[in-house]
Amino acid sequence: MTCANGNGLALESLVERRLRGEPLAWIVGSTTFCGLTVRVDPGVYVPRWQSEPLARRALSRLPDDGTAIDLCTGSGCIAMTLMSQRPRSRVVASELDQRAVSCAAANGVEVYAGDLFASLPNELLGAVDVVVGVVPYVPSASMAFLPRDTFTYENALAYDGGDDGTSVLRRVIRESPAYLRPGGALLLELGGAEANALVDEFDRYDFSDVIVFSDDDGDLRGVEATFSGQSKIEPSH
Repeated sequence: MTCANGNGLALESLVERRLRGEPLAWIVGSTTFCGLTVRVDPGVYVPRWQSEPLARRALSRLPDDGTAIDLCTGSGCIAMTLMSQRPRSRVVASELDQRAVSCAAANGVEVYAGDLFASLPNELLGAVDVVVGVVPYVPSASMAFLPRDTFTYENALAYDGGDDGTSVLRRVIRESPAYLRPGGALLLELGGAEANALVDEFDRYDFSDVIVFSDDDGDLRGVEATFSGQSKIEPSH
């Protein structure tokens, strides 16, 4: 009887947490992404199915024995996807939030704590086939319109992309040439009119073959570009 009551109270507590808007992945401890079970600790950005097209495109650009960087990895779901399908490749990730760093490491990801490229090993310079990331891209003025559970529970740093949403996106475009091989790919999630706003930035840092892609519903999901190999900048270490 005591066990039954205890289980009932536990279930009631879980239901109450969900009714308050807490993400389901935090309550059950995991979610599914690209067919993988991904551990998601409380406080860590919850993977969205909308990011799966980005992960699949990154996978298509990663050679069997290639090297990839997953920026703002969160739980590590995109890195895990690449690792699962390209087991001979090296996949490294970076993340600013220490809770997410711990979560990604628990998911088996080689993750480094730091801002974008700043904490990554020097041996990656000029040696990377794919840079991919779900970096913050929500315009600051739009933050208040995020869904209740997003705005209340998740870290705003995972979303806020500055005035027009492109502040972090521009930094990634600017800094990734130091790490990419000639012919390497940069893939970023974005939204709205941000792809158009970044055209000059891609051109300035010698990216070509810029492809904007959408999901099955026709909603803009991201951009893919190829690095020509001409432009190099100093790493942000």
